[in-house]
Amino acid sequence: MSVKVLRKARDAAVLKADESRNEETTAWCNRDLVPLPPSRRTWGWFNFFGAASLGALNVSTWQTPNTFLTQGLSVGQAMAIIVISRLIVSFFSCVIGWCGLTWHIGFTVQNRYTWGLRGAYIPLIQRCLLNFIWTALQCWNGGRLVGVCLTAIWPSFQKLPNNLPASMPTTTTQMVGFIVFWAVSVPFLFIRPERFKKPFFFSSLGCGIAMISMMIWALSQARGVGPVFYQGEAVPGTARFSVSWIIMAALNQAIGQKAAGMTNESDFSRYANGHWGFVLGTVSVQWVIGIFVSLGGLVTTSACQLIYGEIYWNPPDLMMVMMDNGNGSSASRAGVFFLSLAFTFAILFQNVCGNAVAGGIDLAGMFPRYIDIRRGAIITFLATWIIQPWQLINRAATFVTVLSSFSVFLAPLMGVMICDYFFLRHQKIRLNHLYRPEGSDYWFTNGINWRVIPCWIAGWAPTIGGLIVSAGGMQEAPDALFQLYYTAFFTGMGISFTTFYIVNLIFPAKGTGEFDDFDNWATFSPAEAAKLGITPHPDAEDVINNKFGASGYRRRTPASGKGEDLEGEPVEVIEAPAEPKEIK
Repeated sequence: MSVKVLRKARDAAVLKADESRNEETTAWCNRDLVPLPPSRRTWGWFNFFGAASLGALNVSTWQTPNTFLTQGLSVGQAMAIIVISRLIVSFFSCVIGWCGLTWHIGFTVQNRYTWGLRGAYIPLIQRCLLNFIWTALQCWNGGRLVGVCLTAIWPSFQKLPNNLPASMPTTTTQMVGFIVFWAVSVPFLFIRPERFKKPFFFSSLGCGIAMISMMIWALSQARGVGPVFYQGEAVPGTARFSVSWIIMAALNQAIGQKAAGMTNESDFSRYANGHWGFVLGTVSVQWVIGIFVSLGGLVTTSACQLIYGEIYWNPPDLMMVMMDNGNGSSASRAGVFFLSLAFTFAILFQNVCGNAVAGGIDLAGMFPRYIDIRRGAIITFLATWIIQPWQLINRAATFVTVLSSFSVFLAPLMGVMICDYFFLRHQKIRLNHLYRPEGSDYWFTNGINWRVIPCWIAGWAPTIGGLIVSAGGMQEAPDALFQLYYTAFFTGMGISFTTFYIVNLIFPAKGTGEFDDFDNWATFSPAEAAKLGITPHPDAEDVINNKFGASGYRRRTPASGKGEDLEGEPVEVIEAPAEPKEIK
């Protein structure tokens, strides 16, 4: 009896596939891993602008230049680091995301042609762990903002007695805020990424208005910018490292904070309805919103020093002070409530899409038969209770620094990805070979490409020592270890790129530069197929012009001659393309 129950439970857990949409559920494939057809590619430039804005309109971006000031750099040097790092992040985000734009596959599948179908589990495990941890940390940060919201409504909330045991490094009010934020986030996990357009728009707009309002209020109350904004270089001549090395370390840190997002850029670029929409939306945010938020955080912090006599780097702390100095008036509490609410929803959607959904995609790649994006996102969110972010943040001051330093491992990963896709395969891959081991060029040796592993290790081996001594506070370690670590992003990517290219010249992989001549997945429109030199599928969807902000694609239902757009409105259907030519 128990065996039958277990068998039924297993069968119920297996994901269902809609074969009419060229979907299948196997050990290597499910609905969320297949190359996306046009009807699911719904993101235009403004959608990418909104999604990337959520990654810029947050507390971390607000605080970044302040971190550099505490290291002794001037305001000008701090902002120069922001500008240069944003340029580098923009470039590599587009480079890594180009495969998703062209072949409409995500990071999970993209790594299979480099690492092998089984070897791809190595980068997936790294990404899953990062997604678990970052989701938990962002839930905790969001909980802090929820606590501000609740205090603005009920001032007595902040005075709740702490009934938690002394072994828990947190308070009752912090835990209540965390629980509320976590619970409010859960329903949004059931929204598929192609439907995130409106949440992105409203949350990024609200947070942008809140940040501008906060800066204008601070400047008007202080009647100018405070002394922090004019701070000059404060690195003593007796410092262990010169200003140049401190700037290099800060640049590596700024890029490292974005390394996780850059690595899996294809997970989201595959939803694009055009190449340039993705590029324009991504670059404009990095250069406009990201720089403005960093500058706005610096200006606001400096002005508030004049108002309150102290420096408050953290927005939740600053907003609590704003309420206290307003003597708890209804006006001050209302202002703080709307500010914190806007910040809260920005973190919420950024966490859901950038961390939980990304974790769902990676888990789907590891267990395709049972996990899709939605189930994976839910698992990632449930893991928050196992990670226990209150333990990490309140007891390990260096933990977040170590997380930002994961570029030590991710930069070499990006190095082999770029080398393989652009310089070895020349942007040509065989989609069919990515989803089944039988006869696949990407099976390599028992599913693992032995060429990539030593090249990836070679990228992080020289810098891992610096990470260890920095995290452990081992100041007596040799200068060379720290200096190598300060260049981890560039050193790791360069070494892995170069060694992987040389190894593949000596031991070339089978099928490099080849691609399928027929679109078995109905992935490409006729125009896309023609550009790639591929025979289109008989059910290929065409592309039509559409209003600003819409996807530009329509579902076809040949039987009725009518279809529906992605918002459910009836539209006329484009005639199906002619039968494909015979493949020789």
